[in-house]
Parts: sequence; structure tokens; C-alpha cells
Amino acid sequence: MKNIAVVTGTRAEYGLLKPLIKAIDEDKDLKLQLLVTGMHLMPEFGNTYLQIEEDGFKIDSKIEDGLNGDDALDISKAIGRATIGFAETYNELKPDLLVVLGDRSEMLAAVTAAVIANIPIAHIHGGETTEGAYDEFVRHAITKMSHIHFASCEAYRKRIIQMGEQPSMVHNVGAIGIDSIKNLKLLSKEAFELSIGRRLMKKNVLITFHPVTLEVNTAAKQFRALLESLDKLNDTMFIFTKPNSDKEGKRISGLIDNYVTINSQNTLSFSSLGQLRYLSALQYIDVVVGNSSSGILEVPMFAKPTINIGDRQKGRLMPQSVINCNPTYEAINQAFEMAYSPEFLEKIKRQHSIYGNGTATRQIMKIIKTCKITSLKKRFYDLSFKYNE
Repeated sequence: MKNIAVVTGTRAEYGLLKPLIKAIDEDKDLKLQLLVTGMHLMPEFGNTYLQIEEDGFKIDSKIEDGLNGDDALDISKAIGRATIGFAETYNELKPDLLVVLGDRSEMLAAVTAAVIANIPIAHIHGGETTEGAYDEFVRHAITKMSHIHFASCEAYRKRIIQMGEQPSMVHNVGAIGIDSIKNLKLLSKEAFELSIGRRLMKKNVLITFHPVTLEVNTAAKQFRALLESLDKLNDTMFIFTKPNSDKEGKRISGLIDNYVTINSQNTLSFSSLGQLRYLSALQYIDVVVGNSSSGILEVPMFAKPTINIGDRQKGRLMPQSVINCNPTYEAINQAFEMAYSPEFLEKIKRQHSIYGNGTATRQIMKIIKTCKITSLKKRFYDLSFKYNE
């Protein structure tokens, strides 16, 4: 029986991984080792490890990183502490394969310790570009430390190969978040309203905005421009989900708290909606606004507009339903006008999915079970060299 360790550090990434975690847990040939870290263990982000336990999963290790601030020093120290915690966990659990998703700093800690411990790594969502955040560097670093790669589309598969990874180890499986959209029974409108404790209004907007971590002291200014733009919308409910534990994240959380206090009649905020409520919300809202990857990967499956603000997601392949705009009051206003226009709404009803068809979990499971890594030594695949393979 192979020990498959899966790392999760945030509410959003757990939602993406949940179908895969369940599939590993139920497979008779695999033993799930669930490693929980980061925001899951932080009260200010809702102690979301409790949701993991409520879902029926046994947490094999909780790796505390001690993050208590949102500046560069705090985050760097947290990476160091998490690396030590993962090293100790691997020494105890002895996983045969480590599965990680994405590009957050806690994933960098997890894979760094795994490389030193000679544990092979499977990486989900590599090959993507997000020019506005240091996630870009972390993601590519994880790619180079990994042995099996699960890309969300063909362009990203090719980019991973361009980075020197062997083509036979790079697989286009689609975006794993679409699996839940296809298979999860979402809440009815009445059940969703009951879950948030509020009736929806004539119009409804979901806002998820994170700092652009390669910029300095821009988060508050950009978010204020968004709030000013929201003030122009009438008969509208605003549902905020708070940012991750990134640099300047607390500034945005503070602005959300203040805005909700002043506009309590038509606003709500959540540290975490959770996967079921978040995906259910996408059925009933009119527009998703902010700079989260979910607006690019998952929201288009509901044929709803996404207003993507600023450079945080710059470089990603964008479906037709994504409206990119600068982080200014005027630009955001224009984006809202487009998002509500009948012509735009009609056009995006017919958009093609560029991120797969909801079968990522099945494909990943097949590859995990059949792929044999006989050596951790990796040969660089050079595109300028003709291989006889």
C-alpha cells in the first residue's frame, strides 16, 4: 500500500483538492496521509481544519507555521517554521508520494522539506503565470522540485515541458476545481440564503480581492477604488470573502469590516464561505469581482461575468467571461457596465471551457496508481535537442 500525503493550507485549495482527497482515502491500494497547515489552523481565518474533520477526514498532522502578521518578515519566518514542521512530519509518516496544489508559501515549505527527505512530489496547477504576485516564482520553483505534473490546460502542459520537465511526466488533466462543479449537489436559493442568514437582493455581487504581492503598499488604494465603485450600484447585495494571509492582507480585511459596518443593510463578509456555499453562490450572483483565480477557473462554468482587477492574475489564459481592468475607480465602473450589458451576457453563454471537463480527479488517480518513479534523478528535457525516444 502506497502512502500518499496531501498538503492543504487554505479553505479555497482544500475545496479544490477535496474530490481527490476523498478518492485517495477510499482507494484500497492507497493510504491517505492528510497534512494540514497555514490558514486552516488560524482562528482569524475560521479554524477551517474543523471543516475538514466534519467532512470525515482524519488529519494525520497539523503543521503550525506561527504566522502572526502580514509583512515580509512574518511570512519568511513562517516558511522557516513550516519547513521544520514538515521535515519532522515526513520523518514520522514516511510518505511514498507528496501531492501539492498551487503556489502558496506553505507549499514551498512542504516541497523543500520533501526534496531533502527524498520524497517524490506530484504538483497540480503548475505551468501557469501570475505576473503580479510572488506566487509566480513559488509555483515555478515547485515545478522544478516535482516529479509528476498535472496541468490545467494544454498551454500550461507545454510550458512545464519548456521548463525542462520530461513530457512523459507532464499531464493535461484540466482544472481540478471543475470536478466539484460537475459532481457536487449545490444549495437551492432558499437553502443558500438560510446558510448566510440573509435574503438576496435584486442584484448580487461576490467580491474576493487579495493583495498584489509584487507591488508595495497598493492593496488599500486599489481596494478603496473598488469600494467606491460598489457605492454606485443600487439594489445590490455585496458578499465579501476575506483575503488570504498574504502581505497587506490585514489592511484589506480591515477595510471590509469598516465597509460592512457602515453598509450593514446590503453587505455580508465571511472569513470562509466554504466550498459548498461558494460554488452555490455562483448560481445566484450576477458578477464576481476581485482578483482571485477562481474567477478565471471556476466562475466561467456558471456563465457569469468576472471582473478581474489589476495584475495579480496577469498572464493566465482568460475565458471570454473575464473582464480585465486597471485598479482604478473609472476602469472598474466601465467593467461593471460591460458585465451587466445584455450583449456581453449573451456572448458568454456560449463560451468554450479551456480548463477541462471535470475529470481531473479520475485522471490524477489513474496516474498516481500506475506511475512508477524509479529514480529521483531528473534529466533536463532540452527543447533544442533531438531525443531518440
